[in-house]
Amino acid sequence: MKKTLIAICFLIIASHAMAQFTRQDETTDPDNFGFNKRSLFVGGTLGVGASNYSFNAGASPEIGYTVKDWLDVGALVNINYYSERNDPTNFYNYNTRTRSLNYGVGAFARAYPLHFLFLQVEPELNFLSANYKTYNTAPPTNYSLDANAASLLIGAGYCERIAGQSNFYIAVMFDALDSKYSPYRDAYTNTILPVFKAGFDFYLHPHD
Repeated sequence: MKKTLIAICFLIIASHAMAQFTRQDETTDPDNFGFNKRSLFVGGTLGVGASNYSFNAGASPEIGYTVKDWLDVGALVNINYYSERNDPTNFYNYNTRTRSLNYGVGAFARAYPLHFLFLQVEPELNFLSANYKTYNTAPPTNYSLDANAASLLIGAGYCERIAGQSNFYIAVMFDALDSKYSPYRDAYTNTILPVFKAGFDFYLHPHD
């Protein structure tokens, strides 16, 4: 909860700090008041994370809205696969192979302090379906688990963005919460796994 409040406060502070950079034509253009269909975009991301013994990969289609040149908000759905190999030495797990499929929904806010740099906050609720196979018994034992977990991804990235036309970006993010079943944490040690994302957005009604 403490980390969540810190993240929310950070986003609010960043929003107020960047408001001074709003372009003059944004305040005088009548199209910028109220809902503007030219500000709608769709796209998505691909994500991958890995360590010496684990791997996760996923995709997140998204729909968003450019509030200002320096701020995008939106919603997304995601699907994520995670695997961890068994360890006969019992160093990083109890000789158990893990395979899991996660799916869920989330929201995002991206602030652009520079035209090529953005900060992102992404709360998610994910659902987990996992299978475990432990090799400590003969024969090996299989068991399954169904659960859900909240995550709060926080990170930064590089982009090639033209508001109203298109956006390509790459980012690295980390889960600020400590849910045991988060798809972005090690299933046994609960340590944070870095999440690398690459995405592309295009506007449904691009500006001329």
